[in-house]
Amino acid sequence: MDKKLLDFTIEKTNELINAFSCSSEAKTAAQSWLDSIGTENEASETLRYIEELEADIMPIDTLISFAESDAGQKVFGSNAPNVAAHAKEIKASGAKYCDCPACAAAEAILEHKSELLK
Repeated sequence: MDKKLLDFTIEKTNELINAFSCSSEAKTAAQSWLDSIGTENEASETLRYIEELEADIMPIDTLISFAESDAGQKVFGSNAPNVAAHAKEIKASGAKYCDCPACAAAEAILEHKSELLK
Protein backbone atom coordinates (compact mmCIF):
# COMPACT_ATOMS: atom_id res chain seq x y z
CA MET A 1 0.00 0.00 0.00
CA ASP A 2 1.42 3.38 -0.88
CA LYS A 3 2.34 5.73 1.95
CA LYS A 4 -0.24 8.39 1.08
CA LEU A 5 -3.09 5.86 1.21
CA LEU A 6 -1.70 4.27 4.37
CA ASP A 7 -1.44 7.65 6.12
CA PHE A 8 -4.98 8.59 5.01
CA THR A 9 -6.38 5.27 6.22
CA ILE A 10 -4.57 5.53 9.55
CA GLU A 11 -5.97 9.05 10.02
CA LYS A 12 -9.53 7.97 9.21
CA THR A 13 -9.15 4.85 11.37
CA ASN A 14 -8.18 7.00 14.35
CA GLU A 15 -11.19 9.24 13.66
CA LEU A 16 -13.36 6.12 13.63
CA ILE A 17 -11.96 4.80 16.90
CA ASN A 18 -12.53 8.17 18.58
CA ALA A 19 -16.05 8.65 17.21
CA PHE A 20 -18.82 8.57 19.82
CA SER A 21 -20.93 6.59 17.35
CA CYS A 22 -18.39 3.83 16.66
CA SER A 23 -19.44 0.30 17.63
CA SER A 24 -17.20 -1.76 19.87
CA GLU A 25 -16.79 -4.30 17.04
CA ALA A 26 -15.57 -1.62 14.64
CA LYS A 27 -13.19 -0.21 17.28
CA THR A 28 -11.73 -3.67 17.84
CA ALA A 29 -11.31 -4.31 14.10
CA ALA A 30 -9.79 -0.86 13.60
CA GLN A 31 -7.27 -1.35 16.40
CA SER A 32 -6.40 -4.84 15.15
CA TRP A 33 -5.79 -3.40 11.70
CA LEU A 34 -3.58 -0.62 13.10
CA ASP A 35 -1.63 -3.20 15.11
CA SER A 36 -1.13 -5.35 12.01
CA ILE A 37 0.47 -2.66 9.84
CA GLY A 38 3.84 -3.87 8.61
CA THR A 39 3.30 -7.44 9.85
CA GLU A 40 2.51 -10.68 8.06
CA ASN A 41 -1.10 -10.30 9.28
CA GLU A 42 -1.70 -6.98 7.55
CA ALA A 43 -3.51 -8.38 4.49
CA SER A 44 -5.85 -10.61 6.50
CA GLU A 45 -6.56 -7.85 9.04
CA THR A 46 -7.25 -5.40 6.21
CA LEU A 47 -9.85 -7.77 4.80
CA ARG A 48 -11.41 -8.29 8.23
CA TYR A 49 -11.44 -4.53 8.85
CA ILE A 50 -13.12 -3.79 5.50
CA GLU A 51 -15.74 -6.47 6.19
CA GLU A 52 -16.49 -4.92 9.59
CA LEU A 53 -16.79 -1.43 8.10
CA GLU A 54 -19.19 -2.72 5.45
CA ALA A 55 -21.28 -4.40 8.13
CA ASP A 56 -21.37 -1.33 10.37
CA ILE A 57 -21.87 1.60 8.00
CA MET A 58 -25.53 2.62 8.05
CA PRO A 59 -27.26 3.18 4.71
CA ILE A 60 -29.27 6.40 4.75
CA ASP A 61 -32.61 4.66 4.19
CA THR A 62 -31.91 2.39 7.15
CA LEU A 63 -31.14 5.41 9.31
CA ILE A 64 -34.39 7.09 8.30
CA SER A 65 -36.41 3.96 9.05
CA PHE A 66 -34.63 3.44 12.35
CA ALA A 67 -35.02 7.04 13.48
CA GLU A 68 -38.76 6.84 12.74
CA SER A 69 -39.20 3.53 14.59
CA ASP A 70 -39.91 2.79 18.23
CA ALA A 71 -36.36 1.48 18.61
CA GLY A 72 -35.04 4.75 17.16
CA GLN A 73 -37.16 6.67 19.66
CA LYS A 74 -35.47 4.73 22.45
CA VAL A 75 -31.98 5.47 21.12
CA PHE A 76 -32.44 9.08 19.99
CA GLY A 77 -35.17 10.08 22.44
CA SER A 78 -36.86 13.37 21.67
CA ASN A 79 -34.19 14.03 19.03
CA ALA A 80 -35.44 11.14 16.83
CA PRO A 81 -37.59 13.38 14.58
CA ASN A 82 -34.58 15.67 14.06
CA VAL A 83 -32.36 12.71 13.17
CA ALA A 84 -34.94 11.48 10.65
CA ALA A 85 -35.36 14.96 9.16
CA HIS A 86 -31.59 15.42 8.89
CA ALA A 87 -31.22 12.02 7.25
CA LYS A 88 -33.91 12.86 4.71
CA GLU A 89 -32.19 16.18 4.00
CA ILE A 90 -28.78 14.64 3.35
CA LYS A 91 -30.38 11.86 1.29
CA ALA A 92 -31.97 14.52 -0.91
CA SER A 93 -28.47 15.96 -1.37
CA GLY A 94 -27.19 12.57 -2.53
CA ALA A 95 -25.93 10.96 0.66
CA LYS A 96 -25.91 7.18 0.62
CA TYR A 97 -24.91 6.70 4.25
CA CYS A 98 -25.39 8.19 7.69
CA ASP A 99 -23.06 11.13 8.26
CA CYS A 100 -22.27 10.53 11.94
CA PRO A 101 -18.52 10.61 12.66
CA ALA A 102 -18.14 6.81 12.58
CA CYS A 103 -20.06 6.33 9.34
CA ALA A 104 -18.27 9.28 7.71
CA ALA A 105 -14.87 7.78 8.57
CA ALA A 106 -15.98 4.33 7.40
CA GLU A 107 -17.28 5.74 4.12
CA ALA A 108 -13.99 7.57 3.51
CA ILE A 109 -12.03 4.36 4.09
CA LEU A 110 -14.39 2.22 2.00
CA GLU A 111 -13.99 4.60 -0.94
CA HIS A 112 -10.47 3.13 -1.19
CA LYS A 113 -11.51 -0.49 -0.66
CA SER A 114 -10.09 -1.82 -3.92
CA GLU A 115 -6.72 -0.14 -3.31
CA LEU A 116 -6.62 -1.37 0.29
CA LEU A 117 -7.29 -4.96 -0.71
CA LYS A 118 -4.54 -5.12 -3.37
